[in-house]
Amino acid sequence: MSFYYDKEIKALKKSARYRQRELVDNSLIDFASNDYLGLSHDKLLHEKTSKELSQLPQNSSKASLLVNGYHKIHKDFEDELKELNGFEDAVILGSGFNANIALIDALVRKGDELFMDELYHASGILASQIGTKEVNFFKHNDMKELEEMLKSSGAKRKIVAVEGIYSMDGDLVKKEVFELCDRYDALLIVDEAHSSGVVGRNLMGVYDLYDIKVKPNHIKMGTLGKAYGSFGAYILASYHIIDYLINRARPIIYATSLSLYDTLLAHNGLRYIRDNKDSLKEKIELNKSIVEQELGIQTESLIVPITIGDNAKVIRIKEELKKSGYAVGAIRQPTVKSAIIRLIARLGSSESELRELCRLLDAKRKI
Repeated sequence: MSFYYDKEIKALKKSARYRQRELVDNSLIDFASNDYLGLSHDKLLHEKTSKELSQLPQNSSKASLLVNGYHKIHKDFEDELKELNGFEDAVILGSGFNANIALIDALVRKGDELFMDELYHASGILASQIGTKEVNFFKHNDMKELEEMLKSSGAKRKIVAVEGIYSMDGDLVKKEVFELCDRYDALLIVDEAHSSGVVGRNLMGVYDLYDIKVKPNHIKMGTLGKAYGSFGAYILASYHIIDYLINRARPIIYATSLSLYDTLLAHNGLRYIRDNKDSLKEKIELNKSIVEQELGIQTESLIVPITIGDNAKVIRIKEELKKSGYAVGAIRQPTVKSAIIRLIARLGSSESELRELCRLLDAKRKI
């Protein structure tokens, strides 16, 4: 038997960058996942969704959105998403990864230029490599460098891609990006995977947080597998942009539409956030204050990166914390430049559990 990639796997193991699947251990207290509001464990949402689904004539979506796979469940969710976020139109699809592929592959055409934050998600970077796209990466959150790039560009269309909250650093996009894109007539893609449901007056994300009036050049992408406690993704934009994507975005045209259960569950999660935003915001602020008190880290989100800088050490800390009953993320290169423990201060656990974990981490990072 030939082992075609044996050398590569050995190199990954030697550098402590080897990855493998691990079964979820439900005995551990979860501070590793992106289930920011704890809705993945809400049995009432599951029961409500299952009851609604049982009353439908079919269990699955059966086809693509454009070939008999667009159901009223999809449309109802899209309608509420666009209403709560202030956009003209919406389309839902299979995952955040696919949403970024759909947007960047379809929108960046010959003669256009894409300007992307250097810390943008891997799905967007992959999409930028499809075909012969003109791509410029600017330093993370460096609005001065972005402006210089936009000012000197002679592209037919300029497209800027940023994240609302960056998935590893946990920091917010600069508000100035909205004004810059307006000034230089650039399309703006904001990936709100980690900000929707976490920040804003109505917990709708950075458009909500910064009180941005939505304009025709604005595009918002978000995922349903994080704060919404389900799976899938959505794109919000003008009628014109959504119409174009439905006709040109391959992950929309050629993929089976989002499952009916996931769509219903996400819709019920959205309604839960809408109806409980004040109590959720109080809990979010409490968890952020606990992190600051115990670790001395101020976070603009529920993502807490703790720099360790050593691949082997982050794995060791992760395993030691598992023995203490806690799950955290151990993130290594190439996902981050320097190895970190990634703590998610999610709402699904108690104040005392979060405090204890922070104290354990504080002690371990000092060793």
